[in-house]
Amino acid sequence: VSRLPATPLVRLLAGLLVLAAALLGSSVPRAFAAESVASYAVEGSIAPDGIVTVQATITFDGTAPASLVQRFATTREVLGDREYVFRVSDVKATIGGQPIDATVTDDGRYTTVTMPTQGATAPVVLSYAVHGAATAEPTGETTVAWRLLQGLSLPVKQFTATLQVPSMIQLVQCEAGPPASPGVCGFWGGGTHDYPDPTFNDGPRGAGEIVEVIVRFPSGAVAVNEQIRELWTLGRAFSTQPLPLGLALGLLALGGGLFWALHRRIGRDAMGAGDPTLVADFHPVGAGEAEFRVRDGVRPGQVGTLVDERVDPVDVTATLLDLAVRGHLRIEELPKSSKYAEGEWTFTRRSGADELRPYERTLLDAVAPEGGGAVAVSELPEAIGTVIGTVQDQLYDDVVELGWFAQRPDQTRNVWFRAGFGLFAVGVLATILLAAFTSFGLVGLALIAVSLLVIFLGQEMPARTAKGASLMNGLGLLRAQLLGHPTDQMPKGRELHELSEVLPYAVVLGGSERWLHALVAADDDEHADSKDLDWYHAPDDWNLSDLPASLARLVTTIQGKLFAR
Repeated sequence: VSRLPATPLVRLLAGLLVLAAALLGSSVPRAFAAESVASYAVEGSIAPDGIVTVQATITFDGTAPASLVQRFATTREVLGDREYVFRVSDVKATIGGQPIDATVTDDGRYTTVTMPTQGATAPVVLSYAVHGAATAEPTGETTVAWRLLQGLSLPVKQFTATLQVPSMIQLVQCEAGPPASPGVCGFWGGGTHDYPDPTFNDGPRGAGEIVEVIVRFPSGAVAVNEQIRELWTLGRAFSTQPLPLGLALGLLALGGGLFWALHRRIGRDAMGAGDPTLVADFHPVGAGEAEFRVRDGVRPGQVGTLVDERVDPVDVTATLLDLAVRGHLRIEELPKSSKYAEGEWTFTRRSGADELRPYERTLLDAVAPEGGGAVAVSELPEAIGTVIGTVQDQLYDDVVELGWFAQRPDQTRNVWFRAGFGLFAVGVLATILLAAFTSFGLVGLALIAVSLLVIFLGQEMPARTAKGASLMNGLGLLRAQLLGHPTDQMPKGRELHELSEVLPYAVVLGGSERWLHALVAADDDEHADSKDLDWYHAPDDWNLSDLPASLARLVTTIQGKLFAR
């Protein structure tokens, strides 16, 4: 086999041949996947039952892509807190009359159809049916609205549609453009005797843009098949529409009225037929003189509990003062270690002559144990911390035993508190459920309001018996005397003792300051008065003029120590 010599001429010719082949190859057309849809042609119909049937013929502008996706919105919000719900069914796709394996997914908001179109040479035909597009108008007509073009993965150059309708139509419209702010279509018409079926024409449209057709029928021509779903909003959950608002107001009125009736029936003091029962008064014993006399041994702690239906710090403090005045206890103010030191007092047991009520004995044994030494006020938390609850219980039992209350006031309050709290829990649960699933959340709030009424006003439900009510009226007279009776009419020589007896009652009923000043005024000498009061002793340089300030500090300290536990 002979070979041509590799001369420069031969090499030049070979290079020219390679270049020509390259230029020739570059001039041959190449096939690219379509970047748009040439036409999207719809043939549809609206059935008398409101179902919309759609057949869309999709022709690609060039070689078919690997897949084509169309996404249908199956919900649409309307004015207020509602939305329309659509159902896309019977989805089928063919190419050249042959079915293709289209994938249909539904996430509750969108139905997505994915069609494999790799190598397709014929148009894709997509068919489906829509349920829920026929909605009711307030005037009785039926409006059918559906986005024939929506959610397509490719832009569309030309859109056309024809809808077969079961009757004459009253209105036809067409909107096109971005889903959030569509404008008007390029053309629509029909709905006349000559052309009863409406037609639509639009384009071009970008990927994902919509073409929506709207057709309105006279009443009875097309059945309404709308599906409306209520959306949860705060305004809907607590709707002020007439029905939920009326029920809530009605529940408030019923609950308030029922509680008012119960309060009048079982929470109001019994009406006594007799005159007010006097607890104590100022009994004349001479010209311009009167002594303070307590009737039936009613004690200041009992008085305070009867007045406000509670055993509170004032009642316990008044009881301590009363025990001291009656000779069961001595209060001694100790000298201060420095000018700025806190005040200190001690309680010392004495042998009083009169009987003690159970609550008085418990309190006395705690603050001044029999046979024990003096107890400092600063030690009160440890001394009575474990018995103060017992003192309160015994005092509540005492006023029931005396016939002033039919039931312990604290137990009555507890019953109503538990009832109110239970109702509150029911109200909270009802509010959550009603607000979550209905528009009657206000009813739950009304129930909560009623429960709060029971909780707070239920504390006023303890009721005095006729005996207690009569005694309460008598306390009103005593209070008037404590606030207005002259303080300088005590029997001569017994002023300090008589004024001291008044003091515990004035602490719970009012007027203690004027009786303290009366004690100061009763001081008829210039000497120190550290031992003038047998129930209150003080440092050697102490005077009765110091008593108001000393007792004010003592009361404040006792109440702080007793109840800051």
